[in-house]
Amino acid sequence: MLIHLMQHGACLPKEVNSSQPLSPVGREQVEKTARSAAMLGLRFELVVASSKVRSLQTAEIMASKTGYPVDRIVVSDAVKAMAPTAETLKFILDYEGLDSMLIVGHLPSLGLLASALLSPGKNVDIRVENGGLMQFNFEPGKAATLNWAMTPAQLAVMAGS
Repeated sequence: MLIHLMQHGACLPKEVNSSQPLSPVGREQVEKTARSAAMLGLRFELVVASSKVRSLQTAEIMASKTGYPVDRIVVSDAVKAMAPTAETLKFILDYEGLDSMLIVGHLPSLGLLASALLSPGKNVDIRVENGGLMQFNFEPGKAATLNWAMTPAQLAVMAGS
């Protein structure tokens, strides 16, 4: 299974909007990432987001640009900011058999999940940026392989202006 991990785009500070939706910069980050994902031919059989507005907005943009039905986005606590990695891994395993999944989540859980996928039982420091995207080849019971990881800046160059 290909697992794609993406941190939501940059959001407004709580002082400006307590629900912290995507900021204009964050929306632009995600739009460029989504255009790049479409250019790469990425297609997802499942798109998962947390219930936070910024995560849902990011998932909706990614879904619409890659041909995934926006109304089929799965909202799960398994991908929230403080979700235990074991809970997220169990969620992933519940969908074993899919070819491709996109998880739009938060820090610190995304970095911890990436670490658990690559090096089960060990902690590897994985940096995740707002609007960045990474792809893992995952087989249950084995360490995943990182196929690629792109920063928002790299994705923006790919997407063009």
